[in-house]
Amino acid sequence: MPFYVQMGNVPHKRHTQMRKPDGSLYSEEVIGAAGFSGIQSIAYHLHPPTVIERLEDPIPYSVDYVKLDYLRHRHVKGFEVAPGGDWLTGRTYIMGNDDVRLALCVPTDPMSYFFRNAVADEMVFVHEGEGVLQSPFGNVEFSAGDYVHVPRTITHRWEFTGDQQPRLLIIESFSEIHPPKRYRNEFGQLLENSPYCERDFRPPSELITHDEEGEFEVRIAKHNYLHRLFFRYHPFDFVGWDGYMYPYATSINDFEPITGRVHLPPPTHQHFEGRNFVICSFVPRLYDYHPDAIPTPYNHSNIDSDEVLYYVKGDFMSRKGISSGSFTLHPGGIAHGPHPGMVEASIGKKGTDEMAVMIDTFRPLRLTKASLEIEDEDYMLSWRPEMHSENLPSNGR
Repeated sequence: MPFYVQMGNVPHKRHTQMRKPDGSLYSEEVIGAAGFSGIQSIAYHLHPPTVIERLEDPIPYSVDYVKLDYLRHRHVKGFEVAPGGDWLTGRTYIMGNDDVRLALCVPTDPMSYFFRNAVADEMVFVHEGEGVLQSPFGNVEFSAGDYVHVPRTITHRWEFTGDQQPRLLIIESFSEIHPPKRYRNEFGQLLENSPYCERDFRPPSELITHDEEGEFEVRIAKHNYLHRLFFRYHPFDFVGWDGYMYPYATSINDFEPITGRVHLPPPTHQHFEGRNFVICSFVPRLYDYHPDAIPTPYNHSNIDSDEVLYYVKGDFMSRKGISSGSFTLHPGGIAHGPHPGMVEASIGKKGTDEMAVMIDTFRPLRLTKASLEIEDEDYMLSWRPEMHSENLPSNGR
Protein backbone atom coordinates (compact mmCIF):
# COMPACT_ATOMS: atom_id res chain seq x y z
CA MET A 1 0.00 0.00 0.00
CA PRO A 2 1.24 3.52 -0.69
CA PHE A 3 0.57 5.08 2.72
CA TYR A 4 0.80 4.59 6.50
CA VAL A 5 -2.30 3.88 8.63
CA GLN A 6 -2.73 3.67 12.41
CA MET A 7 -5.84 2.40 14.21
CA GLY A 8 -6.58 1.83 17.88
CA ASN A 9 -3.93 2.00 20.59
CA VAL A 10 -0.21 1.46 19.98
CA PRO A 11 2.79 2.33 22.17
CA HIS A 12 5.00 5.28 21.35
CA LYS A 13 7.92 3.03 20.31
CA ARG A 14 7.99 -0.34 18.58
CA HIS A 15 8.82 -3.43 20.65
CA THR A 16 8.27 -1.70 23.97
CA GLN A 17 5.88 -2.49 26.82
CA MET A 18 2.18 -1.93 26.28
CA ARG A 19 0.15 -3.06 29.29
CA LYS A 20 -3.50 -3.86 29.86
CA PRO A 21 -5.49 -2.24 32.69
CA ASP A 22 -4.70 -5.29 34.87
CA GLY A 23 -0.96 -4.78 34.35
CA SER A 24 -0.34 -7.71 31.99
CA LEU A 25 1.22 -7.18 28.58
CA TYR A 26 -0.55 -7.02 25.28
CA SER A 27 0.95 -9.44 22.74
CA GLU A 28 2.84 -7.75 19.91
CA GLU A 29 2.99 -9.27 16.40
CA VAL A 30 4.94 -8.09 13.36
CA ILE A 31 3.08 -9.00 10.14
CA GLY A 32 5.28 -8.43 7.14
CA ALA A 33 6.60 -9.57 3.79
CA ALA A 34 10.00 -10.30 2.26
CA GLY A 35 11.65 -11.35 5.50
CA PHE A 36 11.38 -8.01 7.34
CA SER A 37 12.55 -6.14 4.23
CA GLY A 38 9.12 -5.50 2.71
CA ILE A 39 6.01 -3.72 3.90
CA GLN A 40 4.74 -4.58 7.37
CA SER A 41 2.30 -3.75 10.11
CA ILE A 42 2.69 -4.20 13.86
CA ALA A 43 -0.36 -5.35 15.81
CA TYR A 44 -1.21 -5.66 19.49
CA HIS A 45 -3.37 -8.61 20.58
CA LEU A 46 -5.37 -9.15 23.71
CA HIS A 47 -4.02 -12.72 23.72
CA PRO A 48 -1.01 -14.46 22.14
CA PRO A 49 -1.81 -15.41 18.50
CA THR A 50 0.06 -18.71 18.95
CA VAL A 51 -2.27 -20.74 21.20
CA ILE A 52 -3.72 -23.63 19.17
CA GLU A 53 -6.15 -26.06 20.81
CA ARG A 54 -6.15 -28.78 18.14
CA LEU A 55 -5.62 -29.66 14.50
CA GLU A 56 -7.77 -31.55 12.03
CA ASP A 57 -6.74 -33.31 8.85
CA PRO A 58 -5.97 -30.85 6.05
CA ILE A 59 -8.23 -30.58 3.02
CA PRO A 60 -6.59 -31.01 -0.43
CA TYR A 61 -6.63 -27.66 -2.20
CA SER A 62 -4.96 -27.36 -5.58
CA VAL A 63 -5.78 -26.40 -9.15
CA ASP A 64 -5.52 -28.95 -11.96
CA TYR A 65 -4.86 -27.61 -15.43
CA VAL A 66 -5.59 -29.46 -18.66
CA LYS A 67 -2.82 -30.09 -21.17
CA LEU A 68 -3.48 -28.14 -24.37
CA ASP A 69 -0.88 -28.19 -27.11
CA TYR A 70 -2.70 -26.05 -29.66
CA LEU A 71 -2.89 -22.28 -29.99
CA ARG A 72 -6.27 -20.56 -30.18
CA HIS A 73 -8.23 -17.59 -28.90
CA ARG A 74 -10.82 -18.55 -26.30
CA HIS A 75 -14.06 -17.21 -24.91
CA VAL A 76 -15.27 -18.58 -21.55
CA LYS A 77 -18.85 -17.71 -20.59
CA GLY A 78 -18.34 -16.81 -16.97
CA PHE A 79 -21.97 -16.26 -16.05
CA GLU A 80 -22.54 -19.98 -16.64
CA VAL A 81 -20.54 -20.80 -13.50
CA ALA A 82 -22.99 -22.43 -11.11
CA PRO A 83 -23.72 -20.69 -7.79
CA GLY A 84 -22.83 -22.56 -4.64
CA GLY A 85 -20.54 -22.86 -1.67
CA ASP A 86 -19.04 -20.04 0.33
CA TRP A 87 -16.45 -17.45 -0.66
CA LEU A 88 -13.71 -20.10 -0.70
CA THR A 89 -15.39 -23.44 -1.47
CA GLY A 90 -17.51 -21.86 -4.23
CA ARG A 91 -14.54 -20.87 -6.38
CA THR A 92 -14.33 -22.15 -9.93
CA TYR A 93 -10.79 -21.76 -11.22
CA ILE A 94 -10.65 -20.73 -14.88
CA MET A 95 -6.96 -20.37 -15.71
CA GLY A 96 -3.58 -19.67 -14.19
CA ASN A 97 0.17 -20.20 -14.09
CA ASP A 98 2.97 -20.08 -11.52
CA ASP A 99 2.45 -16.32 -10.97
CA VAL A 100 -1.31 -15.84 -10.86
CA ARG A 101 -4.60 -17.78 -10.76
CA LEU A 102 -8.02 -16.54 -11.88
CA ALA A 103 -11.27 -17.83 -10.43
CA LEU A 104 -14.96 -16.98 -10.47
CA CYS A 105 -17.21 -17.34 -7.45
CA VAL A 106 -20.96 -17.01 -6.96
CA PRO A 107 -21.23 -17.81 -3.23
CA THR A 108 -24.51 -18.84 -1.63
CA ASP A 109 -23.37 -19.92 1.85
CA PRO A 110 -21.92 -17.98 4.80
CA MET A 111 -18.38 -18.71 6.00
CA SER A 112 -18.37 -20.76 9.22
CA TYR A 113 -14.59 -20.39 9.64
CA PHE A 114 -11.80 -17.89 9.04
CA PHE A 115 -9.39 -18.02 6.10
CA ARG A 116 -5.74 -17.14 5.64
CA ASN A 117 -3.96 -17.45 2.29
CA ALA A 118 -0.34 -18.06 3.24
CA VAL A 119 0.99 -18.12 -0.32
CA ALA A 120 -0.94 -15.53 -2.34
CA ASP A 121 -2.21 -11.98 -2.23
CA GLU A 122 -5.85 -11.89 -3.29
CA MET A 123 -7.37 -9.11 -5.38
CA VAL A 124 -11.13 -9.66 -5.55
CA PHE A 125 -13.15 -7.73 -8.10
CA VAL A 126 -16.76 -7.43 -6.93
CA HIS A 127 -18.80 -7.71 -10.11
CA GLU A 128 -22.10 -7.79 -8.25
CA GLY A 129 -23.14 -7.70 -4.61
CA GLU A 130 -22.04 -5.95 -1.44
CA GLY A 131 -20.88 -6.74 2.05
CA VAL A 132 -18.08 -6.49 4.58
CA LEU A 133 -14.58 -7.92 4.62
CA GLN A 134 -13.86 -8.72 8.27
CA SER A 135 -10.30 -8.92 9.57
CA PRO A 136 -8.39 -8.20 12.79
CA PHE A 137 -7.37 -4.88 11.21
CA GLY A 138 -11.04 -3.84 11.09
CA ASN A 139 -13.93 -3.92 8.65
CA VAL A 140 -13.75 -2.95 4.98
CA GLU A 141 -17.11 -2.36 3.34
CA PHE A 142 -17.40 -3.17 -0.37
CA SER A 143 -19.94 -2.96 -3.18
CA ALA A 144 -20.17 -3.62 -6.91
CA GLY A 145 -17.19 -2.25 -8.82
CA ASP A 146 -14.75 -2.52 -5.92
CA TYR A 147 -11.37 -4.18 -5.96
CA VAL A 148 -10.76 -5.67 -2.50
CA HIS A 149 -7.12 -6.48 -1.78
CA VAL A 150 -6.22 -8.93 0.99
CA PRO A 151 -2.44 -9.31 1.42
CA ARG A 152 -1.22 -12.85 2.05
CA THR A 153 -1.16 -14.21 5.63
CA ILE A 154 -3.98 -11.93 6.83
CA THR A 155 -6.80 -13.81 8.54
CA HIS A 156 -10.20 -12.73 7.27
CA ARG A 157 -13.81 -13.61 6.59
CA TRP A 158 -16.32 -12.37 4.01
CA GLU A 159 -19.90 -11.43 4.84
CA PHE A 160 -22.32 -10.59 2.03
CA THR A 161 -25.31 -8.35 2.66
CA GLY A 162 -28.18 -7.02 0.58
CA ASP A 163 -30.48 -8.87 -1.77
CA GLN A 164 -28.26 -9.19 -4.85
CA GLN A 165 -26.45 -12.44 -5.52
CA PRO A 166 -22.70 -11.73 -5.26
CA ARG A 167 -20.47 -12.43 -8.27
CA LEU A 168 -16.72 -12.22 -7.83
CA LEU A 169 -13.59 -12.35 -9.98
CA ILE A 170 -10.73 -13.57 -7.77
CA ILE A 171 -7.13 -12.88 -8.75
CA GLU A 172 -4.63 -14.86 -6.66
CA SER A 173 -1.08 -13.53 -6.94
CA PHE A 174 1.96 -15.42 -5.68
CA SER A 175 3.66 -12.08 -5.17
CA GLU A 176 2.74 -8.69 -3.73
CA ILE A 177 0.11 -6.68 -5.64
CA HIS A 178 0.75 -2.93 -5.68
CA PRO A 179 0.37 0.21 -7.82
CA PRO A 180 2.81 0.44 -10.74
CA LYS A 181 6.13 2.02 -9.89
CA ARG A 182 5.74 4.62 -12.66
CA TYR A 183 2.74 6.08 -10.78
CA ARG A 184 4.83 6.76 -7.64
CA ASN A 185 7.67 9.04 -6.63
CA GLU A 186 10.79 7.91 -4.79
CA PHE A 187 8.94 8.07 -1.46
CA GLY A 188 6.04 5.89 -2.66
CA GLN A 189 3.51 8.73 -2.95
CA LEU A 190 1.22 8.55 -5.98
CA LEU A 191 2.08 11.18 -8.60
CA GLU A 192 -0.15 13.85 -10.06
CA ASN A 193 -0.22 11.99 -13.39
CA SER A 194 -1.40 8.76 -11.77
CA PRO A 195 -4.99 7.79 -12.73
CA TYR A 196 -5.88 7.59 -9.03
CA CYS A 197 -4.57 8.82 -5.67
CA GLU A 198 -4.46 7.79 -2.01
CA ARG A 199 -7.93 9.26 -1.43
CA ASP A 200 -9.34 6.49 -3.63
CA PHE A 201 -8.14 3.74 -1.27
CA ARG A 202 -10.37 2.72 1.63
CA PRO A 203 -8.46 1.05 4.48
CA PRO A 204 -10.35 -0.55 7.39
CA SER A 205 -12.75 1.98 8.83
CA GLU A 206 -13.84 0.28 12.06
CA LEU A 207 -11.66 -1.70 14.47
CA ILE A 208 -13.77 -4.23 16.38
CA THR A 209 -11.85 -6.01 19.16
CA HIS A 210 -13.12 -9.51 20.01
CA ASP A 211 -12.23 -10.85 23.47
CA GLU A 212 -13.55 -14.40 23.15
CA GLU A 213 -12.22 -17.81 24.18
CA GLY A 214 -13.25 -21.10 22.61
CA GLU A 215 -12.30 -22.95 19.42
CA PHE A 216 -11.96 -20.77 16.33
CA GLU A 217 -11.19 -22.56 13.07
CA VAL A 218 -8.74 -20.90 10.71
CA ARG A 219 -8.15 -22.60 7.36
CA ILE A 220 -4.70 -21.75 6.03
CA ALA A 221 -3.90 -22.31 2.35
CA LYS A 222 -0.36 -23.61 1.82
CA HIS A 223 1.38 -26.53 0.07
CA ASN A 224 -1.79 -27.41 -1.89
CA TYR A 225 -3.81 -27.98 1.29
CA LEU A 226 -6.19 -26.10 3.53
CA HIS A 227 -4.68 -26.66 6.96
CA ARG A 228 -7.31 -26.67 9.71
CA LEU A 229 -6.08 -25.03 12.92
CA PHE A 230 -8.37 -24.38 15.89
CA PHE A 231 -7.18 -21.40 17.96
CA ARG A 232 -8.11 -20.83 21.60
CA TYR A 233 -8.75 -17.10 21.11
CA HIS A 234 -10.76 -15.22 18.53
CA PRO A 235 -8.34 -14.14 15.75
CA PHE A 236 -9.84 -10.63 15.62
CA ASP A 237 -8.48 -9.46 18.97
CA PHE A 238 -6.35 -6.47 17.90
CA VAL A 239 -6.58 -3.45 20.19
CA GLY A 240 -4.40 -1.44 17.81
CA TRP A 241 -2.07 -1.65 14.85
CA ASP A 242 -0.07 0.53 12.49
CA GLY A 243 1.88 0.12 9.28
CA TYR A 244 1.59 -0.41 5.55
CA MET A 245 0.16 -3.93 5.29
CA TYR A 246 -3.62 -4.19 5.64
CA PRO A 247 -6.69 -5.03 3.55
CA TYR A 248 -8.35 -2.26 1.57
CA ALA A 249 -10.91 -1.55 -1.13
CA THR A 250 -10.80 0.80 -4.10
CA SER A 251 -13.36 1.23 -6.86
CA ILE A 252 -12.91 0.77 -10.58
CA ASN A 253 -15.20 3.81 -10.83
CA ASP A 254 -12.45 5.95 -9.28
CA PHE A 255 -9.94 5.05 -12.00
CA GLU A 256 -9.56 8.13 -14.19
CA PRO A 257 -8.92 7.14 -17.82
CA ILE A 258 -6.09 8.70 -19.81
CA THR A 259 -7.02 9.71 -23.35
CA GLY A 260 -5.15 11.09 -26.36
CA ARG A 261 -5.51 12.31 -29.94
CA VAL A 262 -4.91 8.79 -31.28
CA HIS A 263 -5.47 5.36 -29.74
CA LEU A 264 -3.34 4.67 -26.66
CA PRO A 265 -2.00 1.18 -25.85
CA PRO A 266 -3.27 -1.03 -23.01
CA PRO A 267 -0.59 0.01 -20.43
CA THR A 268 -2.50 3.32 -20.28
CA HIS A 269 -5.21 1.41 -18.42
CA GLN A 270 -2.93 -0.29 -15.88
CA HIS A 271 -4.27 -0.27 -12.33
CA PHE A 272 -2.02 -2.73 -10.42
CA GLU A 273 0.91 -5.04 -10.97
CA GLY A 274 2.38 -8.24 -9.56
CA ARG A 275 5.29 -10.44 -10.54
CA ASN A 276 5.01 -11.18 -14.27
CA PHE A 277 1.48 -9.80 -14.68
CA VAL A 278 -0.53 -6.58 -14.62
CA ILE A 279 -4.16 -5.70 -13.88
CA CYS A 280 -5.83 -3.04 -16.05
CA SER A 281 -9.19 -1.28 -15.73
CA PHE A 282 -11.21 -0.28 -18.78
CA VAL A 283 -13.80 2.33 -17.82
CA PRO A 284 -16.11 4.72 -19.69
CA ARG A 285 -13.98 7.34 -21.44
CA LEU A 286 -13.86 9.83 -24.28
CA TYR A 287 -12.59 8.51 -27.57
CA ASP A 288 -9.48 9.74 -29.36
CA TYR A 289 -9.94 13.22 -30.81
CA HIS A 290 -7.65 13.37 -33.85
CA PRO A 291 -9.96 14.11 -36.83
CA ASP A 292 -8.92 10.86 -38.52
CA ALA A 293 -8.64 8.75 -35.36
CA ILE A 294 -9.81 5.13 -35.29
CA PRO A 295 -11.12 4.57 -31.76
CA THR A 296 -11.08 0.77 -31.74
CA PRO A 297 -7.83 -1.01 -30.84
CA TYR A 298 -5.55 -1.84 -33.73
CA ASN A 299 -4.76 -5.46 -34.54
CA HIS A 300 -1.87 -6.56 -32.37
CA SER A 301 0.27 -9.59 -31.61
CA ASN A 302 1.07 -10.43 -28.01
CA ILE A 303 4.65 -11.60 -28.45
CA ASP A 304 5.50 -11.72 -24.74
CA SER A 305 2.15 -11.98 -22.99
CA ASP A 306 -1.23 -13.67 -22.74
CA GLU A 307 -4.13 -11.20 -22.60
CA VAL A 308 -7.25 -11.90 -20.55
CA LEU A 309 -10.29 -9.63 -20.57
CA TYR A 310 -13.11 -10.04 -18.07
CA TYR A 311 -16.13 -8.10 -19.32
CA VAL A 312 -18.13 -6.35 -16.61
CA LYS A 313 -20.80 -4.30 -18.35
CA GLY A 314 -21.50 -1.83 -21.14
CA ASP A 315 -21.03 -1.71 -24.90
CA PHE A 316 -17.88 -3.63 -25.81
CA MET A 317 -16.62 -1.63 -28.77
CA SER A 318 -14.39 -4.19 -30.49
CA ARG A 319 -16.22 -7.47 -29.89
CA LYS A 320 -19.46 -9.20 -30.84
CA GLY A 321 -20.98 -12.15 -29.02
CA ILE A 322 -19.58 -10.93 -25.71
CA SER A 323 -21.67 -10.31 -22.60
CA SER A 324 -21.20 -9.54 -18.94
CA GLY A 325 -19.11 -12.18 -17.24
CA SER A 326 -17.33 -13.25 -20.42
CA PHE A 327 -13.65 -14.17 -20.28
CA THR A 328 -11.58 -13.86 -23.44
CA LEU A 329 -8.06 -15.24 -23.65
CA HIS A 330 -5.83 -14.02 -26.49
CA PRO A 331 -2.54 -15.90 -26.10
CA GLY A 332 0.89 -14.76 -27.16
CA GLY A 333 1.98 -15.81 -30.62
CA ILE A 334 -1.15 -14.99 -32.65
CA ALA A 335 -2.67 -11.65 -33.65
CA HIS A 336 -6.08 -10.45 -32.56
CA GLY A 337 -8.07 -7.26 -32.96
CA PRO A 338 -11.56 -5.88 -33.61
CA HIS A 339 -14.22 -8.10 -35.10
CA PRO A 340 -15.16 -7.32 -38.73
CA GLY A 341 -17.23 -4.16 -39.05
CA MET A 342 -16.27 -2.80 -35.65
CA VAL A 343 -13.50 -0.50 -36.93
CA GLU A 344 -15.77 1.39 -39.33
CA ALA A 345 -18.56 1.40 -36.76
CA SER A 346 -16.36 3.17 -34.22
CA ILE A 347 -15.27 6.07 -36.45
CA GLY A 348 -16.94 9.32 -35.47
CA LYS A 349 -18.16 8.12 -32.09
CA LYS A 350 -17.37 10.34 -29.12
CA GLY A 351 -16.91 7.82 -26.32
CA THR A 352 -17.32 4.31 -24.99
CA ASP A 353 -19.43 3.03 -22.12
CA GLU A 354 -17.59 -0.26 -21.57
CA MET A 355 -16.20 -1.58 -18.30
CA ALA A 356 -13.78 -4.50 -18.10
CA VAL A 357 -10.88 -5.90 -16.10
CA MET A 358 -7.80 -7.01 -18.04
CA ILE A 359 -5.03 -9.28 -16.79
CA ASP A 360 -1.90 -9.52 -18.95
CA THR A 361 0.53 -12.27 -17.96
CA PHE A 362 4.10 -12.57 -19.13
CA ARG A 363 4.14 -16.32 -18.87
CA PRO A 364 1.61 -18.58 -20.63
CA LEU A 365 -1.70 -19.32 -18.95
CA ARG A 366 -3.18 -22.78 -18.61
CA LEU A 367 -6.88 -23.57 -18.60
CA THR A 368 -8.87 -25.76 -16.24
CA LYS A 369 -11.39 -28.46 -17.17
CA ALA A 370 -14.13 -26.28 -15.66
CA SER A 371 -13.31 -23.45 -18.08
CA LEU A 372 -13.55 -25.73 -21.13
CA GLU A 373 -17.00 -26.87 -20.04
CA ILE A 374 -18.35 -23.31 -20.46
CA GLU A 375 -16.27 -22.31 -23.48
CA ASP A 376 -17.67 -20.83 -26.70
CA GLU A 377 -15.87 -23.17 -29.10
CA ASP A 378 -16.65 -21.03 -32.16
CA TYR A 379 -14.80 -17.96 -30.85
CA MET A 380 -11.52 -18.74 -32.61
CA LEU A 381 -13.23 -18.52 -36.03
CA SER A 382 -15.32 -15.44 -35.22
CA TRP A 383 -13.09 -13.06 -37.22
CA ARG A 384 -14.27 -14.55 -40.55
CA PRO A 385 -15.92 -11.67 -42.48
CA GLU A 386 -18.83 -13.79 -43.68
CA MET A 387 -19.98 -14.15 -40.08
CA HIS A 388 -20.40 -10.36 -39.83
CA SER A 389 -21.57 -9.36 -43.31
CA GLU A 390 -24.44 -7.31 -41.93
CA ASN A 391 -21.93 -4.82 -40.49
CA LEU A 392 -19.66 -4.44 -43.50
CA PRO A 393 -19.97 -1.10 -45.40
CA SER A 394 -21.34 -1.16 -48.95
CA ASN A 395 -17.92 -0.28 -50.44
CA GLY A 396 -16.57 -3.54 -49.06
CA ARG A 397 -13.83 -1.93 -46.94
